[in-house]
This record gives sequence, structure tokens and C-alpha cells, in this order.
Amino acid sequence: MKPPTSIAHRRLATTPEKTPKNRQLERLPGWQRHLPDEWRDAIDTPLYFEQYSEYEISAERSVGYDADDRPCFTAHRYELTRLVSDDDEEFYEVVAYSEELAAWRLRDERWLVYRRICTADGNAPRGFYTFSPTMPR
Repeated sequence: MKPPTSIAHRRLATTPEKTPKNRQLERLPGWQRHLPDEWRDAIDTPLYFEQYSEYEISAERSVGYDADDRPCFTAHRYELTRLVSDDDEEFYEVVAYSEELAAWRLRDERWLVYRRICTADGNAPRGFYTFSPTMPR
């Protein structure tokens, strides 16, 4: 996301008791959602997150930071749409491409990356895991 066109938010990784003041903390990213159980002990838990939202397209990005203020988690999700019509009079949007990514920094400094891609509205999304020497952008 481009900083000038994005809105950034910083949130703590732990959610305190629900009060009107901290209801916005309920929208923390699901940073463990795609993390395989066998890798849970190999990562550092994020202490806080910075979250970005793009207002022009459907896109979000989150970065989680550890106790040393180093990124230890990153995720993004976006959808690209196109206009279609069945009768050339009424148009509607369909998803032409979507991507979801989640990555966790391992203690050996590599990144475990989960990526799910869907290339058309009729195709089933496919997800896969890979390792990266650097944080995905």
C-alpha cells in the first residue's frame, strides 16, 4: 500500500476487557489463522500491529512487531474486480483476481509464507506454503 493513500492504525496484540474505548481493538488481524500447528513454537508472537487500508480498492495490510520492534508477522489481502454485463445494459462487478498472504518470521530469520490466489470467479482458490529469506512485501 502507498502511505499517502492509505490509512494506518496501530493496535496492541492483546485485547483487554470490552469497553466502548477499546472496541476498535476487536478488529485485530487473525495472525494465527493459517499458521500450521507444528510451526507455532518456531515463531515470535507479535506484541502490536500496524494496519493499513486502501480506500480505492478492496485491500488491507497488517504488520506485527515483536518486543524489539522488528516485524515478525505480515499479511495482506486484496481483490481486483472488473465490470461485466449479461445484457449490455446492467453492469456489475466480479472478482477477476484475489490474493491473500500471511507470513511469520521464524527464529532462524527465515519467513514461513502462506499465499492463496484466485485467478477468476469460477476457479477454486489455491493455497500453498513456502519459505523466504526476506519478509514478503
